[in-house]
Amino acid sequence: MTDDHGAWASSVYGCAEMHTPNLQRLADTGTKFSRAYATTPVCSPSRMTYLTGTLPSKHHVQDYLMPEDSSGTTARRWVEGLVSYSSLLAKSGYHCGLTGKWHLGRDAEAQEGFRYWATVPGGGGTFRDAEFVRNGERIRKPGFKEDAIGDFALEFLAQPRQEPFFLLVPFYAPHTPYDYQPDADRAPYAKSDFGCFPRLPAHPWANRGLRRHMNDRASMESYSALVTGMDRNVGRIVDYLDRAGLRDNATIIFTADQGYNTGHHGFWGKGNGTWPFNLYEESVRVPLIWNHPGRIAAGQTLDPMLSAYDFFPTLLDWAGVKPPPAVPERVGRSYAGFLRGRAPTRWPDRVFFEYAMVRGVRTANLKLVMRTSEWPSEFFDLESDPGETRNLWDSPAHTSQRDGLIRQVEAFFTKSGAGPHADWKKSVTQRLNVYER
Repeated sequence: MTDDHGAWASSVYGCAEMHTPNLQRLADTGTKFSRAYATTPVCSPSRMTYLTGTLPSKHHVQDYLMPEDSSGTTARRWVEGLVSYSSLLAKSGYHCGLTGKWHLGRDAEAQEGFRYWATVPGGGGTFRDAEFVRNGERIRKPGFKEDAIGDFALEFLAQPRQEPFFLLVPFYAPHTPYDYQPDADRAPYAKSDFGCFPRLPAHPWANRGLRRHMNDRASMESYSALVTGMDRNVGRIVDYLDRAGLRDNATIIFTADQGYNTGHHGFWGKGNGTWPFNLYEESVRVPLIWNHPGRIAAGQTLDPMLSAYDFFPTLLDWAGVKPPPAVPERVGRSYAGFLRGRAPTRWPDRVFFEYAMVRGVRTANLKLVMRTSEWPSEFFDLESDPGETRNLWDSPAHTSQRDGLIRQVEAFFTKSGAGPHADWKKSVTQRLNVYER
């Protein structure tokens, strides 16, 4: 899993100048999904949805966790009281390891069934000489942080074991800060014109703190180099599995916690790259590749609409682990049938989103973005306006479509047990950063 990595930002999804040969290898020898979406376009709530299959209004993390909620004496375990896929894998006999970003509370402590644990508490920080906590011991790793994650991943894979294993590798790249990238990862971009980075007028809602990156060559180069450094470490892991004779018995899944805009729509960032928050396509669409030689078709592109809340049931299904009893708050379905060549019947052609004051839905050709009454809402016809530039919320010609989707959003969240949209803050116990502006 990557952090702040839109689907667009790889050769797999059409950006030829992005140097991602190892992701390309996984896609060419596996299956990529063309319409995969994060439920929330920001890190902590999105990761919690992947982990538990529940929505932010039910897992109670509506934005990224502030440092005091994530690590240190005032932090708490935000997963406590929920059912995570990793805990179920562990109970079913999987040896579970995590190397990389956690950012879901009490970061320095192994939890949720993980027996190997290497992370940087707090959820971010420098890419040079980062301090990790590995199995309770603080270790400063000289050099590039993503290389350290790769090192820890290989250490976990080399451990002798009889039981099956599950390794979660959440990279920090290509998240800010853009303070360090190895020269080898920067080299492919020395003469790049960065054609995949739009140059547009500034969005009126653009996040002020990120505006300095707009149309800035150094930021484009750094973002691209971080993607390439991550890709290089993906290659190290895949190559190890090959050398160790494990490749034919291992499923590799690649995705991101949410998307990212680097000039798209006139701003830099994700869902909180604007105020109020947005659900633009580049913010929510993520890469998704599944690869397993002999079990998953090679070179295949599939297009069902998938959400992060579908990952929980899919992973358990694929791993042969009995799911917990169904509850309304787990809203996803397993898409493992698509991977087995047997598409599920009546697969929904829409995905739903939630981020603090925003709830929404995307269908094959429409997107509804509902904000609470303090902010304007949006309705886009993606067929005629794929760039989401014309808000049709007040268009008389689209009233029936808009109102129908409003009813669908309300029904979806009611069925999940969420409270009314206007009362979203009542589901939150974390410290929120920007909500009083």
